[in-house]
Amino acid sequence: MGLSTLGIFHTIIGIVAIIAAIISYVRFGKINLQHVTGKIYFYFTVITSLSSLGLLKHGFNPGHIFALFIVALVVIAYFLHTKKQGNNRSRYFENFLLSFSFFFSWVPTINETFNRVPVDHPLANGPKDPIIAKTLLVFFILFIVGSVLQFRKQKKINKGV
Repeated sequence: MGLSTLGIFHTIIGIVAIIAAIISYVRFGKINLQHVTGKIYFYFTVITSLSSLGLLKHGFNPGHIFALFIVALVVIAYFLHTKKQGNNRSRYFENFLLSFSFFFSWVPTINETFNRVPVDHPLANGPKDPIIAKTLLVFFILFIVGSVLQFRKQKKINKGV
């Protein structure tokens, strides 16, 4: 697949971050920064995003911009988590920012995966291939539905129901 050592490291760390987020969603309905899965997601996402900046096969590209945006999202969410403990409104933003970072993580992940797998005949022929757009649309719909469900759950928690 033509991955460098940094590319292999980046991929493994990224997969661990995604798995941790999925486990956290299943267990808590959100990426829970109070639990080890949420902490793994946070740290491994930062490492994955920053390591992507060293992957410059095609020069600085939109994937690098996504990486910087993802770092900003998780850092702001972490700030809200640690500095705004008793503020219920901050929980809405924290949950949304973490979910948004998770969604954005899938954009370069899907693009790279579909353009590399299977090795002999990749699913996509470049970042503008329709299969990538269709897959990202499905992930975007899941993100919207998931965000609404998180918001409703958080609202119930805040009302003490």
